[in-house]
Amino acid sequence: MSYIMVDVEADGPIPADYSMVSFGAVVVEKGLKRTFYGQLRPISESWIPEALAVSGFTREETLEFNDPAQVMSNFKDWINENTKGRPIFIADNNGFDWQFINWYFHHFLGENPFGFSSMNLGTLYKGVIRDMFHNFKHLRETKHTHHPVDDAIGNAEALLKIIERYELKIRL
Repeated sequence: MSYIMVDVEADGPIPADYSMVSFGAVVVEKGLKRTFYGQLRPISESWIPEALAVSGFTREETLEFNDPAQVMSNFKDWINENTKGRPIFIADNNGFDWQFINWYFHHFLGENPFGFSSMNLGTLYKGVIRDMFHNFKHLRETKHTHHPVDDAIGNAEALLKIIERYELKIRL
């Protein structure tokens, strides 16, 4: 199994009605060097300016981004080339990030290499420390910038610290 930390930026709250603007991924392993970054042209005429602003891009810039089908195909190839066994999707907010990645994979490629499951980093941390009122974000080293590769790396750093500090049994 290989854990892939993913972060998504979007111009609205749900796929299909709105668009995934960009996403980043990193293989969770020492060094955190194997990364993927995709920028996707909008699939919808609808967008929420405040949501898009989080990404740092304008609507005009996103209209020049890459074909979503090609980006998802490239991401699938990257996953296949960079994982051993089944890839495991993990994210800070998997309810948000997963819905976009899953929808885009199924819509554009007819399948999702991650299967039908995802993991939530925040929930994992709460379980490990046995406290539902704390979060893991203090464990990040890389600043949370809303560039999805930076954010995925920061979250992966936190996961690696959780594994080490709490002797979490996990196969990377």
